[in-house]
Amino acid sequence: MKKTLLLIICSANLTLIKAQKHEFLNIPKFSDADLSKPKSLLDENAPAEILYKSVHFMIDSQTGHLHKQYFYRVKIYNKDKVESWLNVEVPIYKLGSDQETLSKFKAFTYNLENGNTVPVKVEKTSKYKSKESKYVTVNKFAFPGVKDGSVLEYQYEIISPYLFSIPEVLIESDTPSLYTEYVLDAPLNIAYNINYTGEMIPKYKEVEEKTMYGSQYKTYRFAYENIKGFKTEKFVRNDRNYRTKISAELNSTNFGTLKLFSSSWEQINKRLHENEDFGGELKRTKLAKENMPADVLSIKDEMEKANAIFAYVQKTFTWNKDRGIYTEDGIKKLLETKTGNAAEINLFLIMLLREAGIKADPLLISTVDNGLINLVSPNVSNMNFVLAAVKTGDVFHLYDATSKQSSMDELPLRDWNQYGILLNKEKTLQIQMANAKPGNTFLTIEAKINEDGSVSGTYSDKDTGTFAMYVKDSYDENAEKYKKQYQENFSVDFTGIDSKVLENGDFESTMKFSSMNMIDRIGKKMIINPMLFLSKSSNEFDQTEDRKYSIDFGAPSTKVKKVTIEIPEGYIIEEIPQNKKIVTDDKEIEYSYQFKQNKNKLEVTATVKIGSPDYPKEYYPAFKQIWGVASKSENQVISLIKKQ
Repeated sequence: MKKTLLLIICSANLTLIKAQKHEFLNIPKFSDADLSKPKSLLDENAPAEILYKSVHFMIDSQTGHLHKQYFYRVKIYNKDKVESWLNVEVPIYKLGSDQETLSKFKAFTYNLENGNTVPVKVEKTSKYKSKESKYVTVNKFAFPGVKDGSVLEYQYEIISPYLFSIPEVLIESDTPSLYTEYVLDAPLNIAYNINYTGEMIPKYKEVEEKTMYGSQYKTYRFAYENIKGFKTEKFVRNDRNYRTKISAELNSTNFGTLKLFSSSWEQINKRLHENEDFGGELKRTKLAKENMPADVLSIKDEMEKANAIFAYVQKTFTWNKDRGIYTEDGIKKLLETKTGNAAEINLFLIMLLREAGIKADPLLISTVDNGLINLVSPNVSNMNFVLAAVKTGDVFHLYDATSKQSSMDELPLRDWNQYGILLNKEKTLQIQMANAKPGNTFLTIEAKINEDGSVSGTYSDKDTGTFAMYVKDSYDENAEKYKKQYQENFSVDFTGIDSKVLENGDFESTMKFSSMNMIDRIGKKMIINPMLFLSKSSNEFDQTEDRKYSIDFGAPSTKVKKVTIEIPEGYIIEEIPQNKKIVTDDKEIEYSYQFKQNKNKLEVTATVKIGSPDYPKEYYPAFKQIWGVASKSENQVISLIKKQ
């Protein structure tokens, strides 16, 4: 049900379209006229606009280093909406004795003052470093004196010893661009696969061999003009998958002997099993034997045994939030500290499963926020997570012990990203991943209408399955921010908010509330929406343009909103709300609204059922219609009249 992405692999035998004569890497001089521009002609509501963007990668044939050169010139129309442009981050990588260096950094803020152009240089004092991990240090800098109308300009160069993967360049960003160019120059004896994803076609293009920098090079050059800002759509978990972007990965080197780097999944499998931080760790079977839980081996049923081993690893070890397919400190260190990265925890799980006689293998994935795996051009550069896969018959069961609430085939939402690569010792398999386990939400209100017109009661927000894992991650990241969302989302004063994981793995938040703003008085009548603050105030499927991308929820789901209200003695309801039910022909999407009264208690229940984790764009009208019915139903009000 996924939208097929346009994928072009540029290679030596690609038929080239004759491009117009165009000069690349020719940065125009700063123009004072840019400071006077009142708005973008590409999008008059755009808060910023890229005037010129150039990204140039060049491998020095003499030193073998990769030079990454960046130049940006950006016009600011509304500084309050473009924080990402006001604060720029440049990551620098280090692995062992090899590390990148940052040089040739220049940055200016240009303003128009009294008819004159005034540049303000970004000084070293405005820059600082932040060590994100033992591999990455981020250089951060802020532009001074930015106001509406400013032009920001910055450039820098990174010299890198890492040739394997050329950084991905996003052609379509949220910001419109008058001009964007991508250039990769590589010596002929160092060959790359160019991965071009998206729908945009460059206006200017050169892919050819020629003499450059005193040697023979292969150059890839793409330039684009008048790129509109990418329009995001709701219910797309990572729209980067649909944007035009370019990346490159080392294919081979030839310094007298041809050496292939990324030609097949089988070769990648072989190299990973030879790597000491992957296959080398899996070979340390003694660690698994010495740390096998004593009561596990006596279990006869294979899946029961697998689940017991998984539960042991899940309970014993804590994920340090570092992703990756390679171990950082190793399995031995994991056993000592009880903390490790994703690869250490899940590879050790695989080791224990194998030691117990269970057929288990690593499954490499790219998490949702990391983008889709490029199945056409095999590589490991866009893989960032490893799971454990257990085969029983013809079925693979998946485990992720980094989550304390996960279970067999019930993985965090971040893991479900279409495909995984299974690294079996005999062969490599592409496994299609579809989340069949539902993630449900139950919102429950127990309320009472008081004589003074106030409404008070309790509210419960409970999530199950994959949704519970997602919510728990949000809570762990910032508990206070998580609790504050209730007040911001509903404009209700909540007290005593208590959030916790239940014994069955569900995540629930309970709280009390009281409000004077839920009832309107008209004479002797009290007008109230029986859904209280849970009524659907808008239709999330409100897109007026044709839907372009698939609709992705991450999991099948049921959402139940149930409100029970006790009305004051002596009051009756003037008119009962209408019940409603709507279902698609294929039973995939269902909505119901039911109202009941039992003496002085009212009960209203709104239920949405979504049968699959994702849908093709053709389903959008159905969702729009059903969400429209839901909005109309949940905004019905009732009148309470005091009996004479």
